[in-house]
Amino acid sequence: MAAGTVIIGAGMCGGNAAATLREEGYPERVVLVGDEPTAPFGRPPLSKTYLRGEEDWTAWTVKSPEWYEQNNVERAHERVESIDLQAREVVFEGSGQRTAYDRLLLATGGRNRRLSIPGATLPGVLGLRTLADCDAIKELAVPGSRAVVVGMGFIGSEVAASLRQLGVSVSAVLGGVGPLAGVLGDEIGSVMAGIHREKGVELLLDDRVVAFTGDGHVEHVVTSRGLTVSCDFAVTGIGIEPSVELAHQRGVPVDNGIIVDECCRTNLAGVFAAGDVANHLHPVFGRLRVEHFNNAERQGRAAARSMLGSTEPYADLHSFWSDQYEHALEYVGYARSWDSFVVRGSLEQRRFLGFYLEQGRVLAVMGLNRGGDPELDEGGELFVAKALVGKRLGAPPAALEDERTDLRSLCA
Repeated sequence: MAAGTVIIGAGMCGGNAAATLREEGYPERVVLVGDEPTAPFGRPPLSKTYLRGEEDWTAWTVKSPEWYEQNNVERAHERVESIDLQAREVVFEGSGQRTAYDRLLLATGGRNRRLSIPGATLPGVLGLRTLADCDAIKELAVPGSRAVVVGMGFIGSEVAASLRQLGVSVSAVLGGVGPLAGVLGDEIGSVMAGIHREKGVELLLDDRVVAFTGDGHVEHVVTSRGLTVSCDFAVTGIGIEPSVELAHQRGVPVDNGIIVDECCRTNLAGVFAAGDVANHLHPVFGRLRVEHFNNAERQGRAAARSMLGSTEPYADLHSFWSDQYEHALEYVGYARSWDSFVVRGSLEQRRFLGFYLEQGRVLAVMGLNRGGDPELDEGGELFVAKALVGKRLGAPPAALEDERTDLRSLCA
């Protein structure tokens, strides 16, 4: 059978890459490899609307299941054991069957980090990554049940909010001053802590889980501060590890993900990487790896165009969102450290923009219940603020803070 393009990883990134190849008129064979039984879909509803029973996951598919057959995209429900670079073939686990490729995209994503502590494998200690994971949580999340959420990054915070909306009693164990503090800073962590407390979440701050205990099923969570918290189930949300093994075993550079250039190319001809697994070179932010939905969708499409010969850099100004209770958080840019955080609006009223600055330059902007969608709302403040980020502009903190200053005036 003729070689073509093989995409390893059938999530949002891989699905969008396959769709783009066909949309761009690519005529050769396309094989989309992934061991999940569903068609590629976006994961945001797993911690929110699908978990709460408000929306079906199929609303988030890249394409309908029928589309793949109609467009001659082969879906292989397999795991890849290895890549034979000399023969340009992928080798499937178990069967040893081989599939040839001219171009190869590694969209392998990541896997949940696991706690290496006593009781971590007890039934009822759950993670959230797949549809099956979410279904397992839904089965236990009945009104009146008790849950412990371990970690309050985006997944943990959204799960905690959804569980409270389902009538579940929630305790959360986390380091730092509040939810999302590790990503968005202590000021935001304190605001989010107030929101979750008001909704009934017990926050065990500056603490960590050291053991799960129970007789055949988790019954208690033990923390480093000596607390023992009763529960009917626990959900861990402590981040993911990029799935880099296939690249690493074949000499592709790996450092916090698979190293690619601004066009999603690895150091090997014909081999590309994108999505959660890709540590990519960005024209504005430098080298980084991003795990959010928007990046998986857009970088999958960008990688497909690169495989077809485009040399246009992937320059998306990374953005993400999070819905918790009635509160909407939007973010555009990229900042892992900053020397100044400037607020326009009111932290107390939970309606504000936050600007992350390094040496006066705006690295990122976030909005809580303010600013609009930075991608779609062209009249919104966050849409305007993207120019500050994309042009690497400096801005006086006093002007950013002052409601009378039109942000457009700072973008010239």
